[in-house]
Amino acid sequence: MKAAFQKDDALLADFESALTSGTRALWWLGQSGFLITQNGRAVVLDPYLSDSLTRKYSGTDKPHVRITERVVEPNALGALCSIDLVTSSHNHTDHLDPETLPSLLEPNPNAHLVIPAANRDFVLERLPALQPSRLLELDHGQTTESGPFRISGIAAAHSTEEHDKAGRCRFLGYVVEWNGLSVYHSGDTVWHERAISALRHFRIDIAFLPINGDLPERRVAGNLNGPQSARLARAVGARLVIPCHYDMFEFNTASPDDFARECKRIGQRFRILQNGERMNLPGV
Repeated sequence: MKAAFQKDDALLADFESALTSGTRALWWLGQSGFLITQNGRAVVLDPYLSDSLTRKYSGTDKPHVRITERVVEPNALGALCSIDLVTSSHNHTDHLDPETLPSLLEPNPNAHLVIPAANRDFVLERLPALQPSRLLELDHGQTTESGPFRISGIAAAHSTEEHDKAGRCRFLGYVVEWNGLSVYHSGDTVWHERAISALRHFRIDIAFLPINGDLPERRVAGNLNGPQSARLARAVGARLVIPCHYDMFEFNTASPDDFARECKRIGQRFRILQNGERMNLPGV
């Protein structure tokens, strides 16, 4: 198993240092999870900080064998950080984990969980202790505000767009704008023009995009591959792109090498992080 860049007490101390100093920084938490801090507050994007999927699929024909060790216990992270927002882009467990989310939300009673409006009933069933008033529900093209945060929904296709009976998207990405920082977290998605068209109306400082690709033999919904993520970031004018959704499960991963090569070829600025690694964002 790969060692994290830093984990547990070392990682918590790094978080605390940034929170205390008010530093604008981010960390890759593994899979599609990121923590962003500035001004002593925190946002957590699509965290998966348990081994629930490894246990669920143990002994099946689709084992979820972990590649990289977990970076932090969700209870420890929830107790340390002043978390304002947590996102869930869709209902898959690595983006809506019942063993991660309550540990982040319960110690932070003012934190909101951002979800696709189409998934409300499913979310409340999976997280039965969560008060509905703590949900921020969005659809493609909708924007909501909470304190200093402005969050916009962007349609995602994993591997196709799916909708509820009201036509609302079950898979979303989010643009989060916060104190001069604008980030786009795509959730799980393949390339599709609807999202790209919408994103061109934003000034994106950082795009977090999956690179594990779309291979039918994996028998799971697919995502962008590395070169596609590089080109999507370029197409929407992202100042920086960071790859994710790899190095978690043996059956569903990819190397970031093709992503890096394509970024260099097309002149797209990028950064590859290790699990638990910090990146300071003074001016992005």
